[in-house]
Amino acid sequence: MKPVSAAKSHDGITLRQAALVAGFAYLLNPVSYAEVSIYPKLVAANNAAQTVQNISAHLGLLAVAILCYIASFIGDVILAWALYVLLAPVNRALSLLTAWCQLVYAAGALCSVFSLLNVYHLLVTPYYLTLFGSGQLQAEVWFQLHSFHYQWSLALIIFGIHLVLLGYLVYRSGYIPWIFGIALFIAGAGWMIGGLGPYILPNTNFDFTLITAFGEVLFTLWLWIRGWKVQEPTVIS
Repeated sequence: MKPVSAAKSHDGITLRQAALVAGFAYLLNPVSYAEVSIYPKLVAANNAAQTVQNISAHLGLLAVAILCYIASFIGDVILAWALYVLLAPVNRALSLLTAWCQLVYAAGALCSVFSLLNVYHLLVTPYYLTLFGSGQLQAEVWFQLHSFHYQWSLALIIFGIHLVLLGYLVYRSGYIPWIFGIALFIAGAGWMIGGLGPYILPNTNFDFTLITAFGEVLFTLWLWIRGWKVQEPTVIS
């Protein structure tokens, strides 16, 4: 009997290719740009009137943010596939479950974007101002903006579960440094806490949990820089 590369069993894509696809999918994800650069410019904390004024004056920015969110959540589908291939040799069944968790997250997060589309439609159509009046229109826009983040927070709980499972697979892989498995596990716990926060303690700021996402950043850089050197595990034939 002789060792055979496990790459032969992955339908035309090697672990190295999967690692690089995952790395670039992470790096090209535009959600951070929307959340850090665009959203704070449009939404004024605890001020619905100012928020409506900001968005009305910069509808193009809102459209860009919406496209960033949509591209990000669709990109998660590609990422789920690449990570499944990358970690299937560790435990195919668990890798599939991990991928499904990310797909469920992506679907839930994508549905939350409809609230932002509602905001755009409300403000781009002058008739709604006449129909609702300024006060009711501001309240509706404020409600839709908060609905977006509440729904996304719920989806992030599933994303956190995905990262915990991913961390376990990475830790057990043997061809990815085990430290990234621990970092991803911590990141997953952080996202679950942050996602549950608005529902359990709505008046508490859970932004401190964002620091746990640093583990994802490190894993992304490793995939991008070192992914092409992933050693294919072998099976005996």
